[in-house]
Amino acid sequence: MAEKILSRRGRPVYAGDLAVVEVDQVMVVDSIAQSFIERMTRDLGAQPRFPERVSIVIDHVAPASTVSVAQAQKEAREYAAQTGVRLFDVGRGICHQVLVEEGLARPGWIVLGSDSHSTTYGAVAAFGTGMGATDIALAAASGKTWLKVPESVKVTLHGEVRPGVGAKDVALEMIRVLGADGATYQSIEIHAGDRFTRGERMTLANLCVEAGAKTGLVVPGGEILNGYDVPDWVYPDPGALYVRELELDLSSLAPRMSAPSEVDNVHDVAALRGLKVDQVFIGTCTNGRLEDLHAAAAVLRGQRVAPGTRLLVIPASSEVMEQAMADGTLLTLQRAGAVLGTPGCGPCMGRHQGVLAPGEVCVSTSNRNFIGRMGDKDAQIYLASPAVAAATAVRGVIALPEDVGAA
Repeated sequence: MAEKILSRRGRPVYAGDLAVVEVDQVMVVDSIAQSFIERMTRDLGAQPRFPERVSIVIDHVAPASTVSVAQAQKEAREYAAQTGVRLFDVGRGICHQVLVEEGLARPGWIVLGSDSHSTTYGAVAAFGTGMGATDIALAAASGKTWLKVPESVKVTLHGEVRPGVGAKDVALEMIRVLGADGATYQSIEIHAGDRFTRGERMTLANLCVEAGAKTGLVVPGGEILNGYDVPDWVYPDPGALYVRELELDLSSLAPRMSAPSEVDNVHDVAALRGLKVDQVFIGTCTNGRLEDLHAAAAVLRGQRVAPGTRLLVIPASSEVMEQAMADGTLLTLQRAGAVLGTPGCGPCMGRHQGVLAPGEVCVSTSNRNFIGRMGDKDAQIYLASPAVAAATAVRGVIALPEDVGAA
């Protein structure tokens, strides 16, 4: 699929080739906006070639936490007004969720983002990848980028997940098998059939970068076929060659959890049961969607967060928040003792809204558990699904959903 998409924007290319390709969307987040603007104005002396293909999203520290952050966000707003690029301001939500909701990532598109989890766009069969401020600025100024065509790793999913197991568990198991550097600068191509919603596919594609992938592509099927015009040429050819092939049996998969401090340090949740937890965080571009909040609410309904444990819930976007508000999900979460935050990234990268103190333990539905990721370097982060996170909040220790209500 990676070769197919990159070949549509120029000459036919194959793994290992260098390609110069047109870009359909360039996404800039607030944390890198100042550097992006400096590259554009000071270093390149350029304006965006196609302003309609550039989006600035204020999500990483939203609302602003310091005067310097507020100043940087002010400059981003002014730049957007001056150049005509699209701006999604505080409260609209996390960049990847917003771009998908707004139709700014589509099958066969090339989407560059100034955030490593731009692989998320592969959920809708777009070639999504993260780049730094300089490459992002060059893409905005020229409308093009260059890259080496990645080799492809084929991941085929068999069987059906059991109750209590979801896309997050599948993704963590995939990373466990591949390893944190097992797909470095490769395309992870996930063959899931008609399984999984668009949101669940976003979880799968999002976490591909945690195996080192340049991009993660989920072969279109199911809900994607109903919501998008998927061109036939996007699909991989029969007999396509892969550098590695991996098969996962979903029917035998139990809930998974990533323990500190590497994402591929994956275990059965049952093996980690009972560890005291100070904070639970449900949200992020990995698991902040409506179905994730529904999964948490199903566990928390009629329950209360354990004394001594904090539960922070941040929807991935204003759209998700409105839907969760309309169907009563947010009321269920708040009645259980959750603290609700502004749509955005929250404490995921340790900038604000719930950073961790020395020695604290957090169960998070996010995508990284590196040392210092969510605050102090001596804090510990465990990654899990929304259902496991919710059960953990009720019990105050790492728990499975079936543990809720047990003595």
